[in-house]
Parts: sequence; C-alpha cells; structure tokens
Amino acid sequence: MKWPYLSTVAALSLATSVTSAAHAQSKLMEVDPTLIEENQPAPPSAATPVRKGKIVKGPAAPPPSAWIDTLTIDGYVEGGVAVNFNQPFNKLNWGHLYTDRANWPTFNGALLTVQRPLDPKAEGYDFGFKFQGMIGEDMRYNHYLGVLDYAIASRTQIGPIEANLQAHLPWVSPISEGGVDVKVGMFATYNGAEVIPAKDNLFYSHSYIFNYGPFIHTGAMVTTHVKPWLDVYTGVTSGVNTSLGWPGDNNAAASFHGGFGFNLLDGNLTIMAITHTGPENQRQTDPLGVGWPVGFANGTPFTQTGWPNAFTAGWPVNQGGFGAPSLCACDVNTAIRSFNNLTTTWKATENLTFITDISFMLESGWNNSSFGLPQKAWAAANAITGTGFWGTAPAYPMGARAFGIAQYFSYKINDIFKLNGRAEFYRDNNNFFVSAYPGYFDAVNLAHGFWCPSCISQNLGTGLYANRPAYSGTSYLAFTLGMTITPELPVKLPYITGLIIRPELRWDTTVNGTTPFFSRSGLSSNQGMFNMDVIVPFTLL
Repeated sequence: MKWPYLSTVAALSLATSVTSAAHAQSKLMEVDPTLIEENQPAPPSAATPVRKGKIVKGPAAPPPSAWIDTLTIDGYVEGGVAVNFNQPFNKLNWGHLYTDRANWPTFNGALLTVQRPLDPKAEGYDFGFKFQGMIGEDMRYNHYLGVLDYAIASRTQIGPIEANLQAHLPWVSPISEGGVDVKVGMFATYNGAEVIPAKDNLFYSHSYIFNYGPFIHTGAMVTTHVKPWLDVYTGVTSGVNTSLGWPGDNNAAASFHGGFGFNLLDGNLTIMAITHTGPENQRQTDPLGVGWPVGFANGTPFTQTGWPNAFTAGWPVNQGGFGAPSLCACDVNTAIRSFNNLTTTWKATENLTFITDISFMLESGWNNSSFGLPQKAWAAANAITGTGFWGTAPAYPMGARAFGIAQYFSYKINDIFKLNGRAEFYRDNNNFFVSAYPGYFDAVNLAHGFWCPSCISQNLGTGLYANRPAYSGTSYLAFTLGMTITPELPVKLPYITGLIIRPELRWDTTVNGTTPFFSRSGLSSNQGMFNMDVIVPFTLL
C-alpha cells in the first residue's frame, strides 16, 4: 500500500549543548503548538537529544494494514418470476436464458464471492485472488465444461463462476506508466455491458447481446495500464464456457481475448472495445444419438421412449445433415467464432447514466452450402429433383452473422428508487445464435457435442418451423422499463446488508415478419412480459 508522505514543518539542528537543544524545541512550540502531532508522547527531556523527523498536524498515522485485511466474503440470494402474457404452451420464454421459465417461480441462484482484490493504488508488487461460486437455476448456462456440469440432475445446479489468481507488477515504462496486472485461471468475460452477478445489472431479464454472447473463460489475461486514460487488454483462453483438456475443452484450439479501455472525463466516460475470437465449434462425439431415446437410423428419426419424435410440433431438434447435433461443415479447430463489443458508459450527471452496448458476432463454420446452393434452399431443390441429394452431398460453410445495439438509461430518483430503461435491436442473420435449451443439460450437451434432442433452433425447417427456410434470419426489437428499489430494512439483521427489488415490463417483437415466440396455440411475432426478482445481499467478512 502506498505510504502517506508527511509534510516537513521544521528540522531541528543538534546544538553543541543540551541546553541549546531544549531551548530550540521550546521556541518552536511557543510559535504554533498545533504543529506537534496529537496523541503523541511528551517532548523529550532536556537530557535526551531530539531525533530528526517530520512533524505534521492531525492524528497519528495508522499502522500499516496486513495483506489479508482487504479479504472480503460476500454474496447474495436471488429469486424471481417471469410472467409471459402469451402463456406459451411449452412454458418457454423465447430469447431468454436465466428467465426462460414462463409463469413459474425461479430460484435464480445463491452466489458467494471470496476475494482479496488488487490494491488499485499499489506502487509495488501486489497479489490477490478471487473465488466465486453459484448454486441455482442460472448455473445451467454458466458451466465450465468438465467442471461439475453434470453434478446435479435438476434445474438447480452448482459450479464455479470465477477461480483465479491476480498480480500487479510495477513494471513501469513508456508503454506501461501504471504497471501491469495479470489474471490467471477462470474468470468472467470482458465482453458486454451486462454481467453474471445479478445485483450488478439494471434489469432482471437480460439483453439478446448478453444471452447469446460469451459468459466465462479459462486462461490468462494481461492488463497494461499504458496511461491513466488508456488500458490495453491481451489474453489467451481455451474458449467460451470451457476449461482445459478433454472434456473441458470441446476442441483443440485456443482463442484470443483482448481490446482497449478508455477512461475519460475524470472517470465519467468509459469506453471498452473488446473481442473474444477463436474456434468454438465442438467435436461431434455422438452424431447419431447412440444411446439416446431419440436417434436416427438410415437418416430417419425414430423414438424409443420418452422424447417426442423429432418432427413433432414444438420439438424441433438442433440438428444438421442426418441428425448430427450442431453439425459444423468445417474443421472445428480452424473455424472462427468472434464476439465483439463496444461498450460506452457515460455518467451525464450525478443521478443520470447512459450505457450503449454495440455488438457484432461472426461464425465462419456454419450455414452450409453444397456446390454453391445454400442449405436454406436444399428442401426446395430436393422437391424439384425428387431426390435426397441436397443434404447428403458434400457441404461447405458459408458462415453466420449477428449484430445488435442496446441503449440503456438509469436515473436515480432518490436513495430508494432508480428508474431504468433499455431498448435493443438484435439481428440474427441466420437464426444461428438465438436458441433455447429447456432440458437440464441441453446447454452443456450441445457445447460438448453430445446429442441434444430437446435443444430448439429455428434454422431447421422442421416441426413448428416446417414452412420456414433453413438459416433464414430474424430481426428482434425489445423494450424494457423497470425500477431498482432498495428499501431500508426496518430492523438491522445480522449479515444481511440490504434488499433489492427489480420489477420490469418488457415487450419483444420482430420487425421482419417472423414468428419466433411461443404462445398458447403455437408461434407469435411478439411477447409481452412482467418480470420481477428479489435480491438479498449479505456480507460475512
């Protein structure tokens, strides 16, 4: 920790006799006795020489704090409900992950964080760590592959969010005026405006940009503090929601994570430009669904027990070719998936803040083509030719794209009420990114490359989407208006530090005539919702 420097008021020179030394000190006290520190011992006797030192006003300097003194243990418990006015027949809120369960209470999670953060004012070497774990229904989407991802067969699951070591290195140079920070281990993504811990977001429901972007990574990140207003981020990870080695990594290639951070207007304007780019497609470990109740024989789906047939209305499965889940017509170690965000936060006044999050997503290994004919035209070509050639012929990827922009505002009315708004446009060009995972293990099964009969994608032309061209796109528009309410607790409770209530109204629609949302009788072009959660923060240390 940086030591406070004491102001020099006077320096007393040793005289050749004890009498002259005592006389000099006495004269100094007569001029201004406040120059002597409060709560200090009496001046030395005439028999004791005065030690050279600095004399300041005010209380005595506190003793240096120990490294462990900044250790904190805290967290929260969150639960809520997402009421969908469409009353979807399958109880699924399309376009949502953490709030995907319609009209039913959700235990989103209990999150515990144990950390010793780096001292932002450190001038020398400094070290820290962070461990953050969660149990709850949100954890279904937050798993590191191979780490407790199948530990609990329930909507409520458990696992780590972060587990990393951190260091500040005082390596000052013309390109690192503030030194360098290093983080190694498991950590949350740097992409986007919204984050995994619920209490750090404006809303209960999440944006499309958050839901279908990266969540967590395993690897190393280096933050170079180039200037007080400029940080440069560089890092390498094993991918999105992955750990290390099989089955923790679903391919054998690394990804790049990095960008730039700008801190302007005395901290009232921050800009983060960040990318996570690298191979994310999974090895196909079970392309024909061997051992699952729904599989494929000679290209024809069959049902043994349990799951509806793959072509049953409402149960389109995420498959390509002859049922291979998420089949990539590519080398999974070279096909690139890139998530890019430009996030600007402007604190316009003491109470008013604006946030703009712009994203662009690219996948190079999808949207298959055979001999120049895109996959969305294969069904029509087979109908004309009377063959099944298209779909069995060699396929090559054309890629998939998505982009979005979300604009937020937050206005603090008083210490209890804060008004929040969000407007978002999100274009999924090929219906590749926006999907649904109603099963307990759908998200991790798909990421592993395992069979996923209940995963739902709209790019298939099967089930409810039988009349929709495969890999056609959807343009989403969503508006959310809500409040953050932090009432004062009537009594002081041990460990409980507050209460957060976040009601919101949300309306989603499409602007290109598609019908992705579920309703009581089928599909709809829009959905209206009332959502609310309650968060109870706590501090143990």
